Amino acid sequence: MSLSRRDFSKRLSLAAMAGIASLALVSCGSGNETSGANVVAANLDGAIEKPNLKLGFIKLTDMAPLAIALEKGFFAEEGLNVQLEPQANWKVLLDGVIGGQLDGAHMLAGQPLAATIGYGTQADLIAPLSLDLNGNAITLSNRVWDMIKDDLPKGSDGRPVHPISASYLKPVVEQFDAQGKPFNMGMVFPVSTHNYELRYWLAAGGLNPGYYTTGDVSGTVSAEVKLSVTPPPQMPATLEAGTIEGYCVGEPWNQQAVFMGIGVPVITDDEIWNDNPEKVFGLREDFAEKYPATTAALLRAIIRAQEWLDADGGANRAEAVEILSRPNYVGADAEVIAASMTGVFTFEKGDTRPAEGFNIFFDKFAGYPYYSDAIWYLTQMRRWGQIADDKTDQWYFETAAAVYRPDLYLAAANKLVEGGLIEESDVPETDGFRAPQNGFIDGITYNGRQPNDYLSKFAIGLQQGQRVTASGVTGS
Repeated sequence: MSLSRRDFSKRLSLAAMAGIASLALVSCGSGNETSGANVVAANLDGAIEKPNLKLGFIKLTDMAPLAIALEKGFFAEEGLNVQLEPQANWKVLLDGVIGGQLDGAHMLAGQPLAATIGYGTQADLIAPLSLDLNGNAITLSNRVWDMIKDDLPKGSDGRPVHPISASYLKPVVEQFDAQGKPFNMGMVFPVSTHNYELRYWLAAGGLNPGYYTTGDVSGTVSAEVKLSVTPPPQMPATLEAGTIEGYCVGEPWNQQAVFMGIGVPVITDDEIWNDNPEKVFGLREDFAEKYPATTAALLRAIIRAQEWLDADGGANRAEAVEILSRPNYVGADAEVIAASMTGVFTFEKGDTRPAEGFNIFFDKFAGYPYYSDAIWYLTQMRRWGQIADDKTDQWYFETAAAVYRPDLYLAAANKLVEGGLIEESDVPETDGFRAPQNGFIDGITYNGRQPNDYLSKFAIGLQQGQRVTASGVTGS
């Protein structure tokens, strides 16, 4: 899982390298609030090199920026003829981008990072844009819900108080174990946000979700709760069949369980990590190098779609729901999609609560690909053994900057500002790192400038010097 195959001096702009170098110095001292140089936009002017494009997606509501960019004519206004093609699962989508059958895609944030470090298929992928914040939830089967609901604290209205801790699952998991049964839950891909969010929630509640060994994609070493992969649209059916007792997935597949009467969402991901970055727009690095103007045009169209989705307090969401409900996009009932995408979230029938921030596409600089977001995913890969050995802070910085490309984002966003299509205040001036974030369910603060210090704070997870073998965790 080495980066030795990469020439980082080729991949990073001088501005990014200067910023990363300054961060290395900052992380060694006490003044960790000091930032490096602001990221500078790349120069991507020129004529469109490749107007006909095929982009992939999975049937989830957070593919909305791609659908809106097509349906509202933003791609066409940039001189692009785009075909959107649904993919069977995340592995098929990833292989399509790597193999060139797809020019780019709605991707899991962990996919370009994992490909870069050689976890799975090694490939040079980049993420020049984040598609959204939040948007996932964890759903439990009716059977498990019935086993925990009476123990949950209730509000004055009689409804369960949120967020619900995974600690309430511990007696259930112990009961399953006493009966010789595994407690199984589903997530969508080994390097998905859903995997890391589900693991984070379980661990915060004192349950070990297991570790990965080298070459292993099951991640069940020492697991109290066993996680397995299921494609998002198949989650409700897998739950209904009794194969799993719960899952973490994006919408509308939590709401589908509610409408089918087979499960209950117990926590949304913004309650696990408030305003967490979710999907990215991913593409091959060589595509961006060969077709820089086309890349910039794609990003401009998607940014405009993101702005449209969040404009006027979500005034366009009803139209977005209708578009997404079409069979060539998400293909779920509009009522199911609306139950999480229009400022509310339904936990049970009769328990619909305000959730204005559940899907954020543009506000709060949602589209900017922060290095610190990439570093968080890398820390979770190390925490659970997908990265087998310790890495220096500098390794995290350099890997993040090789994959997340705010210089490309800024080139597109600044052009939109010049054209009066978005406001100057919509584009952050930053060195690529968010301020330390506190909105985690376990109360731990995440500072992307200090990844190894962050990893040391977890009671469950690999610590410095530890490795995973088939028999368990070894090392100091």
